[in-house]
Amino acid sequence: MSVTDPIADMLTRIRNSATIGQPNVAMPHSKVKVEIAKILKEEGFLEGYEVADGEIPGQQVLRVKIKYVGDRRERTPVLSGIVRVSRPGRRVYTKKQDIPWVLAGMGVAILSTPKGIMTGQRARQLGVGGEILCKVW
Repeated sequence: MSVTDPIADMLTRIRNSATIGQPNVAMPHSKVKVEIAKILKEEGFLEGYEVADGEIPGQQVLRVKIKYVGDRRERTPVLSGIVRVSRPGRRVYTKKQDIPWVLAGMGVAILSTPKGIMTGQRARQLGVGGEILCKVW
């Protein structure tokens, strides 16, 4: 089955898994997805991630481990919200001075810039704008 927006598919899988309390989620691998997972791990929203071989030879899978806080019955996901901003039907770009703040700095905006995929804060430091991929809080 073909997916028209693989990034939105990744974010939806992570959101759904966190909502129902699953510890891990697997999805098809791509370099952009690995970069997004890397940023989410660095920002403390994910426990970890790995790229592994899939069931079909030559196909790789990205496995993401979701981070939770609290004890067994009281545990809640660290990731409380994740929203796709730019879509294939409507691309959203921003200048360096207009990079959005997510929940007054409590969340993270992930951008695709000419210098790579990075957080909104890092893009402000480097003085670059780009396409707003998603917002996470």
